[in-house]
Amino acid sequence: MKESRVTMYCPTFQKQESIIRDMTDRINGAEGVSEKAGIAEEMQKEVAVLLCCLEYDGKKTNCRDCRFIANLRKKTACLITKAKKLV
Repeated sequence: MKESRVTMYCPTFQKQESIIRDMTDRINGAEGVSEKAGIAEEMQKEVAVLLCCLEYDGKKTNCRDCRFIANLRKKTACLITKAKKLV
């Protein structure tokens, strides 16, 4: 499957994107739910940086797109951590 890259002209997004993609790769390669959940908890902190951005401007497409992507990642990380509780 071809991976798409999002281009946003925001230094905060670009920095966090690199960190979050690395964590996503680590989650995908992790063995077991506990290991995945631990990384997902770390990822929630990194996603929070985007969601709490002081530069957010709801009138800018890049900001709205960033917030949308960050919310999806937050939901994904929450699902992974909840899966740990089910095991």
